[in-house]
Amino acid sequence: MEKAANIYVRVKPEIKAQAEQVFDGFGMTISEAVNIFLHKAIMVGGIPFDVRPSVPNAETLAAMREVEQMEKDQSIGKGYTDVKQMMEELLAKP
Repeated sequence: MEKAANIYVRVKPEIKAQAEQVFDGFGMTISEAVNIFLHKAIMVGGIPFDVRPSVPNAETLAAMREVEQMEKDQSIGKGYTDVKQMMEELLAKP
């Protein structure tokens, strides 16, 4: 059997504890999870997941702007305080 190489990584204790909980749910150690990560990185030739910050897409941004406009101008759209009434009106045939 080939001798293992060690990798030392510094992480905050709370991050380590949370990761241990996650990986324990899969029945594996952090060491095993890191090995899986490294193997997958080799397979794909890089980091095996997207590392870009999560940003809203164009459709979501447009919806957010629409809500802002509706808050400024109450004549746009219709507000409800009763979910049952809202659903009845949404499901009513025109």
